[in-house]
Amino acid sequence: MALADTYRRRLREIALDQYGYVTTRDAEGVGVPAVELRKLAQRGGLDHIAYGLYRFDDIPRTGRDQYMEAVLRVGPGAYLTHDAALALHDLGLVNPRRIRVGTPKRARPYLPDDVEVVQRRLDKAELTVFEGIPTTTVRRALLDCRDLVIRERLLDAAREAARRGLLRRDQADGVISEIGGAA
Repeated sequence: MALADTYRRRLREIALDQYGYVTTRDAEGVGVPAVELRKLAQRGGLDHIAYGLYRFDDIPRTGRDQYMEAVLRVGPGAYLTHDAALALHDLGLVNPRRIRVGTPKRARPYLPDDVEVVQRRLDKAELTVFEGIPTTTVRRALLDCRDLVIRERLLDAAREAARRGLLRRDQADGVISEIGGAA
């Protein structure tokens, strides 16, 4: 017996890949009008998080939800950057008080105090997706954190990233050299 194709089912499929989150833009992409998304939230099982952002309350939370939420709050083209990108990869012993989210265009959404927007345009080669979350590459994050994270932690993080296959050995050596350590 085939399951009926419902708005809720279409949205849930997207949310499963986004830590439970779905945006009005996602909804429109699968033929669900924004007004229907609001109606589904009023009926329960879908929480309104922010303007254009909802979360299925029955999808289990993980330690990465906050990162996906921050990126989705900022909008299309957004990505984790600086120490938030390192934290996503569990590198550098960082635990940022504010999640830094980069965006190539001006963004003025209402954001909670723990999200900071960094406006800048990066080359596509410096962007990636890790565990479903748009982020800068580990190399870019390490270099961006030179003034934020203790030098020794960054050097250790570069070595750890190479050990875990997040950086090629030559990339790690280059980052170590740029940070100011002996490769």
